[in-house]
Amino acid sequence: MINKITIIGVGLIGGSLAKAIKENNLAKVVFGFGRDSERLEKAQKTNVIDQYSTNLKEAVSDSDIVVIATPVGSFKEILTEIKPFLTGKIVITDVGSTKTNIASLVSQTLGEHSNSFIPAHPIAGKEKSGFEASESNLFNNKKVIITPLEGNSSDSISLIQKMWEGAGADVDFMSPESHDELLGMTSHLPHMLAFSLVNYLISKNPSASIYAAGGFKDFSRIASGDAVMWRDICIQNKDQIIDHIKGYQKTLDSLVDAIKNENSDELDLLFTNAKKTRDSWVG
Repeated sequence: MINKITIIGVGLIGGSLAKAIKENNLAKVVFGFGRDSERLEKAQKTNVIDQYSTNLKEAVSDSDIVVIATPVGSFKEILTEIKPFLTGKIVITDVGSTKTNIASLVSQTLGEHSNSFIPAHPIAGKEKSGFEASESNLFNNKKVIITPLEGNSSDSISLIQKMWEGAGADVDFMSPESHDELLGMTSHLPHMLAFSLVNYLISKNPSASIYAAGGFKDFSRIASGDAVMWRDICIQNKDQIIDHIKGYQKTLDSLVDAIKNENSDELDLLFTNAKKTRDSWVG
């Protein structure tokens, strides 16, 4: 069993991972670090974490694994702050939704310790934030993508893989670039559409939401996601997100043309293909 795992950022994902580690007896101590001692104390009292500190040296000291579970925009500051406390035995990982920028940042910031950083991203979440919304089963049968860096040891990669598998996840491997391309399509683009849809509705008719049925609520649900997290994701993965928004705009242009021209065959084909694809995904 691992002796100590430190979670930097005990929110939805960090808190859910902490609960999964505790429930599955993956570590003797789950240690939480954050800036707000009252929040950390509450997380401890509700059995999300075992111990906590607002002192980073205390949090990192004697850890086997350090998991950074804060918005990706905070990584540079955190990596710079923890560098003096790192030792050869500590393996660092993260849960960030972007990977190419993080890989570059790790190389620039951690120096000789960069080989100990194993980037990872659990494809799981909720529109709610905070450890109050955390669940020990959040990662059950969900994908976690590990994007190893050049120089990572097989033992370090295996340690992070076993941690996520022990938390119930199904682990895949790919390059940071492939990750950002894939998630730009499957996660980042849909969130941009949801945010834009809600803002469009409000700009056109602030009271329109009163008459919104289940379809709108289902589509717009993810617009309740954490604003800071998505702001940082946009900046970190801007090229992929912009490319996919532009690509999607082209499909909207085709749809506009089909509707304008009353092309029933094209509309029927578009809707039928989308329905068949969606139905096959959900079984």
